[in-house]
Amino acid sequence: MMSNGLTTIGFDADDTLWQNEQFFRLTEARFTELLADHAEADHLSGRLLEAEKRNLGHYGFGIKGFTLSMIETAIEVTDGNVPASVIGEILAAGREMLRHPVETLPHVHDTLEQLSRNYRLVLITKGDLFDQERKLAQSGLGDFFDAVEIVSDKTSGTYARIFERHGDGAQRSMMVGNSLKSDVAPAIEAGSWGVYVPHHLTWVLERIDPPTDHPRYRQIDHLGELQPLIKMLG
Repeated sequence: MMSNGLTTIGFDADDTLWQNEQFFRLTEARFTELLADHAEADHLSGRLLEAEKRNLGHYGFGIKGFTLSMIETAIEVTDGNVPASVIGEILAAGREMLRHPVETLPHVHDTLEQLSRNYRLVLITKGDLFDQERKLAQSGLGDFFDAVEIVSDKTSGTYARIFERHGDGAQRSMMVGNSLKSDVAPAIEAGSWGVYVPHHLTWVLERIDPPTDHPRYRQIDHLGELQPLIKMLG
C-alpha cells in the first residue's frame, strides 16, 4: 500500500490490456468495400457511426452491437435493397471478430504480475459479456485479478460501487485505461486516481479533453511506466 493509501487498482481491458479497436477498423474497411457500389467510404463510415450512437442504448458496447449497426446501415444506404449475400458477409465479419485471437499489449503481463503482489487488482470493462470473458480467458491474465466487473457503462457511480465492493473506496483506488471518457474522467469524479494510457486507435465516441488540471490525473505512455508512477505518487 502506498503511503497515501492506495490499495486497489482498476484496469480497463480493450486497448489497455489487449488490442481491440484495430479489429473494428479492419472490419469497417471491409464493410465499406462491400457497399462501395452504393456510397463513398467516408459517407458509409459516417452513417455507421450514427447508427452506433443510436444503438448504444439498445445493444450496448461490443461486437454484436457493431454488427447489427452495420446491417442497419447497409439496409439504409441501399433503401432496403441490400443483397442477402452482403448481409451474410457482414455477419461473417462479426463472427470473425468474435473469434480473433487476443493480442496483449507491451508490458501488460509483467506489470500486472508485479502489482498483484501488493495491490488488489480489478478488471473493469464494458462490452458483451461472452466476448469479454473469452478475451480474458485467452489472454492468460485472469489470475492476476482479484475481481472482474463487466459493466454496461462506466460512470462515476459505477466506479464508486466497484471500488467500495472490491476495495477500500474510490479515494484509495486508481483506474487505468485508454479512454479519457470512460476510464479516467468518471473514476476521478468518483474520487479515485485516473491514469490515462493513450492507444493509437481510440473510438471517436470515447474522446474528450483530458482533465489536466485535476490533482489526481496522470498520463503515461505505456503500462511499463505505471509502477514507477505509483512509486512516485507514494
